[in-house]
Amino acid sequence: MTPGCNIATLIERYFTDRLMRQRNVSANTIASYRDTFRLLFTFAQARLGKPPSALSLDDLDGSFISAFLADLEAKRSASVSTRNLRLTAIRSFFRFVSFEEPAHSALIQRVLAIPNKRHDKRQVQFLTRSEIEAILAVPDRLTWLGRRDHALLLLAAQTGLRLSELIGLDRDDIHLEAGAHVRCVGKGRKERCTPLASHARGVLHAWLREPARRGASALFPNVHGSRLSADSVQALLAKHVRVAAKRCPSLASKRVSPHVLRHSAAMELLQAGVDCSVIALWLGHESIETTQTYLHAHLALKEAALAKLKPYVRGKPTRFRPPDRLLAFLEAL
Repeated sequence: MTPGCNIATLIERYFTDRLMRQRNVSANTIASYRDTFRLLFTFAQARLGKPPSALSLDDLDGSFISAFLADLEAKRSASVSTRNLRLTAIRSFFRFVSFEEPAHSALIQRVLAIPNKRHDKRQVQFLTRSEIEAILAVPDRLTWLGRRDHALLLLAAQTGLRLSELIGLDRDDIHLEAGAHVRCVGKGRKERCTPLASHARGVLHAWLREPARRGASALFPNVHGSRLSADSVQALLAKHVRVAAKRCPSLASKRVSPHVLRHSAAMELLQAGVDCSVIALWLGHESIETTQTYLHAHLALKEAALAKLKPYVRGKPTRFRPPDRLLAFLEAL
């Protein structure tokens, strides 16, 4: 095995040179790709008995990668979407390797030829207004944690920010003067401003008047002043949903995540008659086609369209009447 075929060396160059220096990808992309290779190396340790530092490129052939993807679904209960996301990171690495180690082109091509798995596309899940209000009523606003959770969940439900955008907000990103809005940097490092409703503006104004925990710059820090993690937000949301389900039983049958709050914000805009192109700008979608999925999930819009159609009228069956010239010809026979 030559040093150039050592996976540790290739992985280091891939992350530092290709992703960070050449492509300057976002921290979220780095974290996602890092997690993929952590899982891959853990699987290699169990399957091949080799630590990551001892792996060679020949170990990661097409059959090994296919086995890893199958293991994600079977043992980790990963969804098909997650499986495809992990494959995207692996393909990116092997495209980089194809230029670094052309002698292994056959192996690389076999890995790159592994296809995405097709899967059923479900309608987007969203919450009704009463369900959102039930969740927002749970946090105890007599405590600091309750006020933080209430402000966080209200902002998420009203603006539809992604989870990464939400936890990345700083106190300076909230502007409460005329034209109140929140400024964030979303996918593709695109900066956008999202307007704030009057109620959200009042809640955030009260929240910003509270002293920052240990001088934290994050809008929603933890008790130690550090920025909340994605897992922390998911955990606090799940906790409040469990309590809210006692008052609002429909929540018990729904799987509520921060992304469902984003979908709910989009559906609120759609129900208010906002055009899809505006909703796409609001949510920071790359293409308006992404926003079209909300149209499929909005049953009320389909019912309204059906109501505009004229119903089929069941009339009496008509008898065939031949033309007069045909009748005269028949009578003459």
